[in-house]
Amino acid sequence: MGKEGTKVAALNVKEIIADLNRAYADEWLAFYSYWYMSQVVTGQGYEDMSEFLEKIAKDELEHADEVANRILELGGSPIAHPMTLEKNANAPYPKPPKKTTDYKSIIKTVTDAEAGAIDVYNKIAQKTQGKDHVTYQLVCHILGEEVKHEELFEDLLE
Repeated sequence: MGKEGTKVAALNVKEIIADLNRAYADEWLAFYSYWYMSQVVTGQGYEDMSEFLEKIAKDELEHADEVANRILELGGSPIAHPMTLEKNANAPYPKPPKKTTDYKSIIKTVTDAEAGAIDVYNKIAQKTQGKDHVTYQLVCHILGEEVKHEELFEDLLE
């Protein structure tokens, strides 16, 4: 980050990079879990569930990309080794259910993960509001999408 960008970010930049790296790890874990479930889901209407999960997985991958870019802009490095993602994440891997026809468990896995993401991005937004405008705008954008994801999956239960 440039000199003026550093001055504008009235926060401990290393702390924000650490927060973003944990969110980055969360996004990769969510991406893989959702993508995996999209590949193995079976049962009545599985094509719709598969398509839905794959679309949300792509959104999570996009979030990882956006967060990685911000980490780099701040002068940090995103987590490099996939084996360290879960260790550095805010939450454990959202483990897919064993039964590939258990849509309620799939939806619970996703809604729990989205609720965790909402909490993470809300905390980063509160921390950066009025202090790091670029990170604040990014996390608010992602937060809005995570809220939408949670609502979409909750609606499937009704």
